[in-house]
Amino acid sequence: MRADILKVERADVAVAAVVTVLTVTPAFIPYVRPWWFVALAVLMSVPVLWRRRAILTTGVIVGSATTLVAIAAKSLPQSVILLPYGVLVCTYTFAAADLSRVRRAIGIAALVVGVAMSLIIPHENLETYRYLVTVIVAAYAFGIGARARRAKREALREREHRLREERAAAAAQERTRIARDMHDIVTHSVGLILIQAETGPLVVRDHPEKAEAVFESIAAAGRDAVGQLRLILGALHGPDPSRAPQPGLASLPGLLDNARRAGLDASAEVRGEPRELPSGVDMAAYRVVQESLTNTIRHAAATTVRVRLAWSSDTLEIGVADDGRGAGEVREGYGMTGMRERVAACGGRLAVRPGDPGFTVTATLPIG
Repeated sequence: MRADILKVERADVAVAAVVTVLTVTPAFIPYVRPWWFVALAVLMSVPVLWRRRAILTTGVIVGSATTLVAIAAKSLPQSVILLPYGVLVCTYTFAAADLSRVRRAIGIAALVVGVAMSLIIPHENLETYRYLVTVIVAAYAFGIGARARRAKREALREREHRLREERAAAAAQERTRIARDMHDIVTHSVGLILIQAETGPLVVRDHPEKAEAVFESIAAAGRDAVGQLRLILGALHGPDPSRAPQPGLASLPGLLDNARRAGLDASAEVRGEPRELPSGVDMAAYRVVQESLTNTIRHAAATTVRVRLAWSSDTLEIGVADDGRGAGEVREGYGMTGMRERVAACGGRLAVRPGDPGFTVTATLPIG
């Protein structure tokens, strides 16, 4: 505690030194004043050094000494004029400080009482009244202005900090979105290409007449992947990647065609009245179907997959079910996690249920 009190800034030392010199010097020049007068002059100035650490305590000490000097100066044989430099500095600091309402009210009350006693008891003239009130009000006004400027600077720094955090969060969200899109595009298209490429030699050997369709399927999957990747990479160079064209349920027939090229009996069932969806919900719905079909093609060893879209007044329920081998335990990889995050970002729910046989993915998205 004692070490903290001794720690003061150089600017405070300079201010206290100037105030002390201006206050104590008249106690010796042109006449040497009594010792008590010198002691009061010291109390009027030196405590200013610690005004930032304890403004109310410092103000009481400096103000009380100033009031006593104002009262006792009339009894000295030689007149003396001591300007209240310490009181003015403390008043400025008090007005500029961030204090509670109670502490500020106590400080203002003490200041008013001290000024009144310094003027009324010694029976000062009107000119002294006017001068002292004017300089104290001016010091207080300067302090208020300093506090307002500091508050404005802090508000600007807080705003800049908040904007930096928002930009960082937006950038992280955008990177996550791009990573999900890249994963969905690559795994879906490359999965189809791999399956077609693996069956290609068998088709060429056993059914040469079907080989052309297989290679066309590979080319179509590659073109689709390249097209979507071009959109994503092009958007990265644009002013707003989030405004780049994104696939939606309108592209569902293309996903089903890709599944059919992979050898699945793929079909879609629509219940209710379809409607236009917000872009985020539309893309999430598309990605759910895409990731589900990709998992079916690559892992389920299924022959049939059914996509169901159930529209209601406020929700869209998407179901993708296959007749593959299912699974005893669901292990979520990056694609499943990304699908769950997409649905959650739209305020929806995702359920993954293995069956016997088959596997079912159900997503419920709010659209109302």
